[in-house]
Amino acid sequence: MSNKMDQKTCDLTVVLFGNSSAVHFGDENILLGKAPTGNADFSQTVPESRKISGHRVNVINILDLQENELYLDSVDETIDRLFSENEIHSFIFVLQLGQLTDSDKRGIEWLQKLFGEAVLPFTMILLTYEREEDSDTIVDELKKNPLLEQLVEKCGDRFYTCSKSMNNQSEMKVLLEKIDLMVSENRQPCYTAEMFSTASDFRKSLRYTQSQESGNNSHEQQEITKTPHTQTAEKTKGEDTHKTDDTQQSNEETKKHLDQLFTKLHLKGPQKEKLTSGDVLQITAQPLAWQESCKEKELVQTFLQRLLLMDYRARNITNKETASEADHVQSGSGNKSKKKSLSSFINNKRVSPTGATENYSVHPMDVQMAVFHCSDSFLKQLIVTKLSQCQYALPLLVPDPFTGEIEFPLWTFRQIRRSWKTSDPTGNTTSKTESICEAETPMVAFFRFGSIPSSKSKLINDLINEKHDMFFHRDCSGSSRNRLLMDGVVEIAWYFPSRKSTDHFTDCVAFCNLHGDAETHEKQLEILTEMSSVNVVVLGDQDDDILSKDMLQKLFDCQKPVVFILCEDDSDFSDKINLQYKIGLKNKNKSDLLKDLKHIIKYCTSNSPSTFSLDKLGKIKELTKDENYEGCQKGKDAAMQIMTLLEGTELSELKESSLPHQGKLWREWCKKKKELHRLQGPNLETQRSEIRAEMKNLREEQHKLGLSKLMDLFTHTLKTSDKNEKSYFLKWLGILLDNFTTDELSGFHSAHDQTWSKVLDLKGQADKSEDMKNANTQLSKKLSAAAFGIEHIFREMGQIYEACMAVQARKNDFSLPKLAAESMLSGHPLELMDGDTGHVPLDWVSAVLDELINKLGDQRVFVLSVLGIQSSGKSTMLNAMFGLQFAVSAGRCTRGAFMQLVKVSDEMKEELNLDYIFVVDTEGLRSLELTGISTRQLDNGLATFVVGLGNMTLINIFGENPAEMQDILQIVVQAFMRMKKVSLNPRCMFVHQNVDELTAADKNVEGRKCFLDMLDKMTTLAAEEEDFNAKHFSDIIRFDVRSDVSYFAQLWEGSPPMAPPNPLYCENIQELKGKIISTISLNPGVTFSQFKQRLSSLWNALLDENFVFSFRNTLEIAVYRRLEHEYSKWTWSLRSAILGTENKLHNRVTNEDSIKIDEEDIVESIKETKTDVETSIKKFFDEDRDKDILIQWRERFQVKISELCSELVQGTKRKLDEVIRLKKARKEVDSKKRMYENKLFKLSKELAFNLKNRETDEDALQKEFEDVWSTWVNELTSDTPQFADINIWGDVTQILSESYEQTFVTERQHQEIYKRIDALGNYSDYVILKNQEDPGQEDLQSRNECVEEEDKNACAFGQFNQGEKCSPAEESSSTTTVTGEDNNSLSVLIRDTAEDIKAQIRSKSIAEHGYSCNYIPEIISFVKDKVTKHESNTSNYTLRKEFTVDLCLSVCDFAADYFAEQHKEFKEAYDVRLYLERQKPQYFNIFKDYCSGATSTAVFGRVIVETLNPSIVQAAYDQTAIDLSDKMKCDVPAFSGNKSNQEKHILTSLAEEENFENYIEYIQKPKEYCSRFIKKKVDEYLYKEKEKVLEIMKSNISSKVKRVMDAVNEATEEVKRNNGDANMWLQHLSRKLQDELQLQEKSCPEQSEVLDFDFLREIVIAGLTSSRSENNNRFQDISDLKWEMFRKKPEDILMEQLCRCCWAQCPFCNAICTNTLENHSGDHNVRFHRNPGINGWSFKFTDNLGIDFCTTFISSKVHFCANGKVLSFKDYREAGGEYAKWNITPDNSEMPYWKWFVCRFQKDLENHYKKQFTKNGEIPNGWWDYTKEQAIESLKEL
Repeated sequence: MSNKMDQKTCDLTVVLFGNSSAVHFGDENILLGKAPTGNADFSQTVPESRKISGHRVNVINILDLQENELYLDSVDETIDRLFSENEIHSFIFVLQLGQLTDSDKRGIEWLQKLFGEAVLPFTMILLTYEREEDSDTIVDELKKNPLLEQLVEKCGDRFYTCSKSMNNQSEMKVLLEKIDLMVSENRQPCYTAEMFSTASDFRKSLRYTQSQESGNNSHEQQEITKTPHTQTAEKTKGEDTHKTDDTQQSNEETKKHLDQLFTKLHLKGPQKEKLTSGDVLQITAQPLAWQESCKEKELVQTFLQRLLLMDYRARNITNKETASEADHVQSGSGNKSKKKSLSSFINNKRVSPTGATENYSVHPMDVQMAVFHCSDSFLKQLIVTKLSQCQYALPLLVPDPFTGEIEFPLWTFRQIRRSWKTSDPTGNTTSKTESICEAETPMVAFFRFGSIPSSKSKLINDLINEKHDMFFHRDCSGSSRNRLLMDGVVEIAWYFPSRKSTDHFTDCVAFCNLHGDAETHEKQLEILTEMSSVNVVVLGDQDDDILSKDMLQKLFDCQKPVVFILCEDDSDFSDKINLQYKIGLKNKNKSDLLKDLKHIIKYCTSNSPSTFSLDKLGKIKELTKDENYEGCQKGKDAAMQIMTLLEGTELSELKESSLPHQGKLWREWCKKKKELHRLQGPNLETQRSEIRAEMKNLREEQHKLGLSKLMDLFTHTLKTSDKNEKSYFLKWLGILLDNFTTDELSGFHSAHDQTWSKVLDLKGQADKSEDMKNANTQLSKKLSAAAFGIEHIFREMGQIYEACMAVQARKNDFSLPKLAAESMLSGHPLELMDGDTGHVPLDWVSAVLDELINKLGDQRVFVLSVLGIQSSGKSTMLNAMFGLQFAVSAGRCTRGAFMQLVKVSDEMKEELNLDYIFVVDTEGLRSLELTGISTRQLDNGLATFVVGLGNMTLINIFGENPAEMQDILQIVVQAFMRMKKVSLNPRCMFVHQNVDELTAADKNVEGRKCFLDMLDKMTTLAAEEEDFNAKHFSDIIRFDVRSDVSYFAQLWEGSPPMAPPNPLYCENIQELKGKIISTISLNPGVTFSQFKQRLSSLWNALLDENFVFSFRNTLEIAVYRRLEHEYSKWTWSLRSAILGTENKLHNRVTNEDSIKIDEEDIVESIKETKTDVETSIKKFFDEDRDKDILIQWRERFQVKISELCSELVQGTKRKLDEVIRLKKARKEVDSKKRMYENKLFKLSKELAFNLKNRETDEDALQKEFEDVWSTWVNELTSDTPQFADINIWGDVTQILSESYEQTFVTERQHQEIYKRIDALGNYSDYVILKNQEDPGQEDLQSRNECVEEEDKNACAFGQFNQGEKCSPAEESSSTTTVTGEDNNSLSVLIRDTAEDIKAQIRSKSIAEHGYSCNYIPEIISFVKDKVTKHESNTSNYTLRKEFTVDLCLSVCDFAADYFAEQHKEFKEAYDVRLYLERQKPQYFNIFKDYCSGATSTAVFGRVIVETLNPSIVQAAYDQTAIDLSDKMKCDVPAFSGNKSNQEKHILTSLAEEENFENYIEYIQKPKEYCSRFIKKKVDEYLYKEKEKVLEIMKSNISSKVKRVMDAVNEATEEVKRNNGDANMWLQHLSRKLQDELQLQEKSCPEQSEVLDFDFLREIVIAGLTSSRSENNNRFQDISDLKWEMFRKKPEDILMEQLCRCCWAQCPFCNAICTNTLENHSGDHNVRFHRNPGINGWSFKFTDNLGIDFCTTFISSKVHFCANGKVLSFKDYREAGGEYAKWNITPDNSEMPYWKWFVCRFQKDLENHYKKQFTKNGEIPNGWWDYTKEQAIESLKEL
């Protein structure tokens, strides 16, 4: 794509015209090259391609062409060819400065004539000069030459100068830049063939007109001199000779004019690609403000836009070009000085010299018919449907403009249904609704013969509806004589009576109008007269030529009534003579004429046996019918097959038999679903499980129903049909179903209304009234069952899919969402909410949206919803605004909620930043439901749902009744208040429909003020109900009463059924649409996936009792999780930066003797990272789509990041200060080490010199060195202290044995119970219960009994007691168990003791002073004191000695490991003998080097290398730890993301392992288990990705070696430059590496002898190169990594990052808070809680472990005991302490994971807690169905 774009920007095509004398041709001419050879033949012209300044320029040379004949056919042909092959970017008019010829002066005029006015924006002038100095005279030349100045002005002041030779690259480059600029400024990038075609057609038409006028004048002159006899003879002779030629020429000219018309209208013509509905219905850049006129190229778009709006003024569009010409109507001569007579002025017949005005004036009906011809069948149907809504006449018989073939577009009428009033046989008025195709009515046909002075169409209009022009006529705005597409067209219109006194006719009558002279349209005349009931003939001249026509005689002779209207006759109305009538128009009063004509038609139609219908017309074989098209016929056949299945079944039983899935089973499932969200009473989880089982059974029963024949055929057709056939099929099926149900539905409605009227009449008679109510209820149910449309079939598809998904069967049916998505893309609505059950089939809708995402991508969409009272015109408004198909016919109101997709055109996508608009239509509020009156709660729920879905909601208010407005406004305000609470900020606009036009203007002032006052009043009322602080509507939502309130005129302009839509209503619609589009541009919208998530969250929240609580929790958690994910990235960036800084500074303080690190130094080192993080934070909070929700946490997270940064800096400072302190403490020891090293160096050198002259191999040297080494070390370290090994566990055993028997202590050690003392579920074995009951327990029990009396339902089965993990406390003292509270207190004791001990031992300076045997006695003494103190505070039990011993062993277990590690570090730092022993290999190498005769320089270099090597390796380890941590943070899914993500992976790992002990550790000690999990994952990564790990290590070694080598080179050059010595070299090296390695300056007694520093460099570099290879070769396997070498291990780094979060546990179920922030503000929360039985909770006074989840209890009336209180779970915060810190929300999720866990480890849990899952705690049967795979899959929701 990018290459193509680049190529396009570099390619230019230019045309050069003008005078060739202004150019010097030649090889040096960059633009034109050599002169053309021979005589220029324009027909041979081809573009010359040249490369100029990076552009590929195609040059078309037409210089001197203006001297040739303009209209040669070869010219047009050549230009057509050139333009079909090239896009012309610029026309360059070449002139020579100072030499403007006559031909040059006409150059621009010539260009305009040839290429049209459209060429000027692409034209510029190129002025050439002979001498360079002439180029400066251009300004003067323009001033003195007005003709040249005019030429430049015509070219938009675009000109440039260059030399005649055109050989200057700079000039050519600037010329191309100017062309580029011109191209970029033009609205259209190039001059196209289409523009030339338009200009060429006009030019030819002008030529033809002029030649005709010239021929006519010449012919007239000749006739003057001829005798009548001669003229007659010539006429007879010429007729036969020229008849064929004239016809052929006429056809050709007509075709040219038609082509010109389609070109003008920017249509491709009927034979080419057709316009589709999708092209028309998308959101385009077409102006939304009302415009009286438009440009010619916008005529089609404007016509269609107004037609979709149902604006009957769609045909009254004025062309701006024509309008502007009309402004120049001849007003007399411009010469005022010459006086002219009135008679000459009046009689002047002057016309436009060019005839251009008439030529460019497009007839309005040509626009309509051109669009009709260029549309596909679906768009034609939409157009005709809209024409019908506008009360326009409709095209009935349409001749093809090119072939003349007559088409009957029956398909286009199929969607039209009309209603009217008629009378039944008894004379009662009844309503009739019928498909217009099936309506059998009398038909009156109108024809004209010859020319007539008055309009036949206008006569028909006056006859049917004098207030509205149904047929376009000559007096209509925009009418003209140049009509091209209407001749031969037959239009039809119907008169629909309303049974009022104003009716023109008593029954429905069809009127057909044949346009044009009937004599020339014999076929149409024949068809109409055959089908008509009455024929009306309008005659102009009544001469013999006209009256002798055979066609007229046939009309006169036929048996049908015929009316002759004589325009030039003044005879009165003549009564029937054999049903033949005559009416004269001359001097005839219009009203009298219409009266007579109506009288005739009424009489004739009432007595005529023949009737007309469109279906009957379609049976005429001679006609070409659009329904015969193969795709249409296949669609109809498939739809008819389905309709055949419905025959013979009563309408009210159709759903039950053909759509069984949405019947009783579905309604029952919806009922159970709502119950699931509103559980009451005890054993809630059992209830939940039972309900879920019932729901599953219902789904299974649904599934067993299988596919009905109808659904099988329906889905099969959709799957096997192509796109076009599928569209026809769905259209046909909808049409046929409407026709099928209309009559019966009308009957049901009528019966329902009558019954309800009787109920009202019998209101005082209780018995009879009740019977009538029951009858009405039955009728209501029947009416609901009888509603059968295509939406019900798609609903059935949804239920089939959901049933299959529920039982995981029939995978073929999983393709159903794809079929629904395809139908949605073709324009069909998707049902969001089932109108019969008021339920959202969430799985089905989500699946369809997923399919949309698969097909279109996750596009951005704006959601527009509508809310209002029933039958207030919501659907009509949306249909008019967007051309949609929401049901407004067949006697049905919208039920539930439907959604349609509106595409945004490519040109508008960038402006709106959107791809689609979702339009959501809903059922009305306060509607009388078919089963009764809806409740306020249902209305509130629907309003909340609709408002929550939409980015904008239109609030539709019908009329101005204050009571009705108040009712709906309170509902709406409450819905928006809820949105405010959950941090959603949709916009709204209020639409007042049916407002009196005369008072609408007043609403802009006083009306809006009153409306705002009412809104504020409703806000106050709603705030009280919602417990919200708001006084004004603007406190809830951004609202401007001036722009966000619209007043709509009434829909109809008069009384239906003959009234057209009110044009003011249509203007109101367009204005509102403009406001909406403007708002969309300011709204980011949502993606398909976000919409799906919002839909799910909204619906689930509405099912709960507390919408705000539920939805806010769901929404905010999702947003907060994303914030946590970002927070994890920010903190890791800071931590990674601080780790790198810590490494550098650690090396620095290790290397330098006197150094102090300030916090400012650390802050400065991470300043850049901190700035990047702060920028990222700002961008996230400012630009995220959920920024309105995020704002509440912004300050908190910014503070947390700042605190973390400070903490990391301070922590690093503390560590470095400790290193400095230890370094100072070890200064004396380090000094001794250096002294001993120098002595050992001398001893090694002396030994080497003593053995220098002996020939010894390496083994002998090794023996010699070994013999003396021990002696040297012993002598040197004789006065240093010795460090003996320590035995910490020996000390532990000894100290404990002083208080307890040694065998007892040893036995407890071997049993190792102490290792899991902090994770035991029951401490009974450690306890001796005292012989007394708990007095407080009795009180608690009595209080509980009181509660049971108060609420038996809530406490029927006893309540939970916190931590009551054992049997009841009131049992005898012989009971071996303790109460739950005592169990909990022991657990707290163990945990607190362990934490205190850890804090104590970490305070010991073991690394400085070593391990002391006093530490263990201190620890054991502390533990004993804690145990004694605990025993003194309890009166229920005493603790066995096993408890104390095990607790001591437990804390000593941790202490022993810590002491051993610290003591090892101390020994390595202070044990000089150990240090020297580690240096032994180095001194042996020194000894060996000197033995081999090495120089001091070589030895010194070897010492340096051996000193650097371990430092390099250590530095590589340190860097590898950071790199590995960063790599694993990205690569290991468990380490990336937030705390919830980490939790998900831990739980997945536990499930896969199925190890109960690991589960218990995780439940009781989650932080410790998390650390172990991280270590495990690190180990797995190291072994799985060992190649990557080793590569990182090797890369770091190489990197460090390179830096050392660079430092060696710099040190060497520095010493050589300054004539320094080895000390300087060593100091410089240490300084360069102070941040890279831990390197002490290595002193060497012989370093003063080092003089050859190049040789030293060579030795060091060679040694480093060798050591690098050795080190890299050493790391061949992951086991080669020495884990103890990591100063900070990767898992420790990751633990600091990942474990630094909240570890609070739910006081009920031990679920871990998933907040990523440690010490976070606000409540603790977790996505999924557990059932408290997992934590050992049981029912009070029982051993029954609990199974209900705490999230279930929150929405119930169940109580629990805590801290001596009995509290409702709903009031759990009143328990205080940890209870008050948790936000536990109702959750009806299935939570398979913990249910599977309980079933899988039931026995383990029972043994662990010594309780049972029985009775109240019996595991529901449904839990056993969950598999491990389902459990793990459910974790994806975390």
